[in-house]
Amino acid sequence: MAYEGEQNTIPGLSASADLSAKQYFFVKMSGEKTVDVCSAVTDKPIGVLQNDPTSGQAATVCAVGLTKVSGDADLNFGNSIGTSVDGQAAAYTAADTTKYIVGQVVEGNTAAGGLATAFVSCPSARTLA
Repeated sequence: MAYEGEQNTIPGLSASADLSAKQYFFVKMSGEKTVDVCSAVTDKPIGVLQNDPTSGQAATVCAVGLTKVSGDADLNFGNSIGTSVDGQAAAYTAADTTKYIVGQVVEGNTAAGGLATAFVSCPSARTLA
């Protein structure tokens, strides 16, 4: 079962759209002090959304730490992850140089949309070059 641990969150952010169905999805900066769900595999995530705000409400975002993530597919222990086209966590390999790797799966899930546990470090996001 997915779990969370110590986290560094980013204070002062708000949702720029209705994110009430996007808890544990990757988010990106959409403007000054605002976030929206990642919408492309090449987006650079700022973190993982921890709550479920509607537009204009405070958004709690884990930038670094142990968090639950919604998996785009089955994720396995040790997978390197980044964002999928809909903001869920997706496993990527070293051969793909267009996506940002922002974490590693600590405990996997068993189906698309299921929650996994991952350690994320979004400030140090990098493409696999």
